[in-house]
Amino acid sequence: MKPSFSRELAIWTLLALPAAAQEPALFRDADLKLGEKLIAEHNCVACHQQKVGGDGSAIYKPAGKINTPGFLRGMVEQCNTELNLGLFPEEVTAVAAFLNRDHYRFR
Repeated sequence: MKPSFSRELAIWTLLALPAAAQEPALFRDADLKLGEKLIAEHNCVACHQQKVGGDGSAIYKPAGKINTPGFLRGMVEQCNTELNLGLFPEEVTAVAAFLNRDHYRFR
């Protein structure tokens, strides 16, 4: 018996769900390449190195203080506001999504 197209589509959809479920809804449509570009343009790493020393990566896990995707986005917005970076909301989300992918891994 040959599977129908709709059945095959349903199977592929179910197989793809775990990958999609691994990304927080807040970051689902974020532009990761834009986030990476903005981090480089605004010298975020240099600022973090000044604040915490070393390579600056210690800033990403401050004793569990950032424990949700929303809080992560809020911290990026705080940097945006304090440093007057002028990032639009979708840019803040892109930066937070990039940081989530590379450092936090919230699901």
